[in-house]
Amino acid sequence: MTPLVDIRDLKVHFPVHGGVFLRRIGEVKAVDGVSFHVREGETLGLVGESGCGKSTIGKSIVKVVKPTSGEIRLRTSSGDVVDLAPLTRGQMRPYRPDVQMIFQDPYSSLNPRLTVGSIVEEPLTIHRRDLSRSARAERVAWLLEKVGLRAEQAERYPHEFSGGQRQRIGIARALATNPKFIIADEPVSALDVSIQAQILNLLLDLQQDLGLTYLFIAHDLSVVEHVSDRIAVMYLGDIVEVGPARDVHRNPLHPYTRALLSAVPQPDPDRRRPDRIVLGGEVPSPLAKPSGCGFRTRCPLAQPECATAKPPLVEAGPGRLIACPIVLRAER
Repeated sequence: MTPLVDIRDLKVHFPVHGGVFLRRIGEVKAVDGVSFHVREGETLGLVGESGCGKSTIGKSIVKVVKPTSGEIRLRTSSGDVVDLAPLTRGQMRPYRPDVQMIFQDPYSSLNPRLTVGSIVEEPLTIHRRDLSRSARAERVAWLLEKVGLRAEQAERYPHEFSGGQRQRIGIARALATNPKFIIADEPVSALDVSIQAQILNLLLDLQQDLGLTYLFIAHDLSVVEHVSDRIAVMYLGDIVEVGPARDVHRNPLHPYTRALLSAVPQPDPDRRRPDRIVLGGEVPSPLAKPSGCGFRTRCPLAQPECATAKPPLVEAGPGRLIACPIVLRAER
């Protein structure tokens, strides 16, 4: 069956200007040829360090950021497949109801001058002009109750809510147009730990009730493993490993994934971790990526061949993809 979303060789490069005349002196390769797909009804977790390009992928799918090249193929409600990448703002409008985003910061993503009801109703006003004012109000009340708020709270303003409640408002806004695909861009990273589990469980319940499909972006592998069916691990603009969530979490293959998992804190502070992997060096700048494999300057398995060509994602088992020929040879 055709995936709901199919990303092919997506690149997002940002020009860098400098000097007296602000000439172009280079480009930041935020996303450098990424390919993956998301099946209908599943959650794909996208993880990696800050600055690796995770959020840029999400924003490029909803066209907040313009892709440099590549394809963003969406299967519409009619069954047709549309490439969103080359579409203009006007051409994108018919497909925006199907693809919505939950933003990371629940404080800056809500307009402080609008009531909660107006914030949630705005997508309906733009995309569902066939609905009457009373029908939109009923939809807003239903959405607020669906995310754990009360319908009468629609008349209040964002500053009257806590961070967790504001994120619930953001989720209600994303659900307003009855989307098929939701990009959750680190939706719990700005919240207290005690609130994170509530929001994660809410997202899982909504997925079960409404048949949603998620791209869940985060830097915490333990959180992603809890909510995801599959995990894609990203480093410096490239995806280095993809696989079922449990398999990636319990048996990581790529050296970067192993290091990322070994950095997850343990509940017992007195327990030593003999398997702890400490990476040397600094994360290279996306303005000057290393040749070949972008991870080679910090990789404990690096060989001279790693500098010659960028390794492709190759199948390493059922549902497992890895971009490391050294590990592949060892596995075989």
